[in-house]
Amino acid sequence: MIVGGVNVNLEQLVREAQKGDDQAFYQLILMHKERMYRVAYAFLRTETDALEAIQEATCRAYLKLSAVKEPAYFSTWLTRLLIHLCIDEQKRRKRWILEETDRERIDPQAEHTDERILLQAAMERLSPIQRHVIILKYFEDLTIREIASLLGHPEGTIKTWLHKALGALRHDLGRGW
Repeated sequence: MIVGGVNVNLEQLVREAQKGDDQAFYQLILMHKERMYRVAYAFLRTETDALEAIQEATCRAYLKLSAVKEPAYFSTWLTRLLIHLCIDEQKRRKRWILEETDRERIDPQAEHTDERILLQAAMERLSPIQRHVIILKYFEDLTIREIASLLGHPEGTIKTWLHKALGALRHDLGRGW
């Protein structure tokens, strides 16, 4: 990877950051910032929540960097940490929504097409794991192998969840989709 005109090795940056080099850690986060934002936004659907999740993930990654045993897997480790934070935030939201059923959260600036609203509603009706697999596969363009690694499940299980999720979406949205 090239950062600022200099060829930078991911594994070397991880080793340097683990030794306490804050600049190396900063470079690692810069290398991953766009992917982190896409993942967080796909899960949480608001810029503010996505940025908060990224901030928390960055803080936790800094504090737990020594937990990375194999520097080559830093990207997977960081993404997994962020996904777990996003899942926790989704659970917290659901509890809050259940407690505050008389309030509706509406984003007045959101201008969605009918199709997007239907797709969002159909995605909400999927089980959390099916929704996560769909997001990672189709919104993040990850391979089955990458998703399996991130979620810590066999590739066959990911394929099954993906197949069931797509079937549920087809059924929910009709054959026209």
